[in-house]
Amino acid sequence: MKILILDDDKNFVRVLANELESEGYEIQTADTGAQALERIEKDELDVLLLDLNMPDLHGMEILKRIRMLDLRVEVIVLTGHGTVPSAVEAMKLGAYDFLTKPFEMDVLKTIIEKAYEKKALRNENLLLREHVKRQSGGQILVTQSQKMIEILEKVKRIALSDYPVLIEGESGVGKELIARAIHQASSYHEGPFVPINCGAIPENMLETELFGHEKGAFTGAVSRKLGLIEVGEHGSIFLDEIGELNLALQGKLLRAIETGSFFRVGGVKEVKVQTRFIAATNKDIKKEVETGLFRKDLYYRISALNLAVPPLRERREDISLLIQHFLQSYPSFRKKAFTPEAMSLLLTYSWPGNVRELQNVVHRAALLSKEDLIGPEGLPEDLFREQSSHSQRIEDIEKEHILKVLKEVGGHRGKAAAILGVDPKTLYRKLQIYGMGE
Repeated sequence: MKILILDDDKNFVRVLANELESEGYEIQTADTGAQALERIEKDELDVLLLDLNMPDLHGMEILKRIRMLDLRVEVIVLTGHGTVPSAVEAMKLGAYDFLTKPFEMDVLKTIIEKAYEKKALRNENLLLREHVKRQSGGQILVTQSQKMIEILEKVKRIALSDYPVLIEGESGVGKELIARAIHQASSYHEGPFVPINCGAIPENMLETELFGHEKGAFTGAVSRKLGLIEVGEHGSIFLDEIGELNLALQGKLLRAIETGSFFRVGGVKEVKVQTRFIAATNKDIKKEVETGLFRKDLYYRISALNLAVPPLRERREDISLLIQHFLQSYPSFRKKAFTPEAMSLLLTYSWPGNVRELQNVVHRAALLSKEDLIGPEGLPEDLFREQSSHSQRIEDIEKEHILKVLKEVGGHRGKAAAILGVDPKTLYRKLQIYGMGE
């Protein structure tokens, strides 16, 4: 914990600083209000011990500036008996508490700890506000696939370590749900889970989103901004589509993962964090490494533990289970169901968009259907086109096989029908379709 003491009584400051340092606190001191404000702006301080009667800036003015600049530091006012009303007024300006001099050191330590807890809670609330739109809406991983069950068993073992994890798989397979499962089973589960879609944030904003920036770092940086990695302290950082990071950011991220530290944009002071990194990609990162688009050292670092999530077409046993889950997720859809014909289309479609596409199709069909029983007409045309194309491919293969057999028997239809195991009349009808019936 970092504490700044602002008081013009140098002997008092020295004694107080020594006492707090002996308790393991990191102590800084300031002689003037201007110096204190500069320290708070440049460094991420936790608690300010503030004497109201300073020679240059009154403590009330300092509190007003802290509030105006939104500097995230908790203030404890240290004051004499005669200025207690002023201390109460200071609390109205945002001070956490006040103590009258002289005071018991144990009482001060207790207040400092409570002030620090308040700051931690404030940071967590900030995270929740900033990321509410990024949350997955309470989704859970639904599966009966043996492949996915094996992955979940692996998740339990992976969660026990602090190593970075790389989750690979096509878009929409549920990589974020796997990442959340790792987070929930890990020692970081009480901390925040911070999802960052590296492909959805404009490249010119991505560095400040990840690492934050200092006041004045660029035009428009009117105050310090904490990066998402810093806000996710003691939690898990989920870097979705990590392959979209440019090489410069890859280097900075590598350092953050290896050392647990980084610099904000425009900053000169190192920021340290304790967090777990989980990355995901729908790209073939090995090929990206070979072509020079992704750093080899970063790849080896994030892929210390690796999970490959199969696409939905390779775990079709999950389709009917997922459909039921999606319908039951909304009270207004719980009476809905698909006809056998519609289910046949849903079960045989290739689902290039994977679970996400299936969810969208099911919800759209349930929302637009006036009846509780949803037929094929309630499904997108893509499902029909693919089935039609699939049927056409089968017909082409069948035709090729029949003509090959006919050629082998010198065009004798009876022998060909016997080899093919079909009635001669059936073979004749097929040949008519092919324009060879005469």
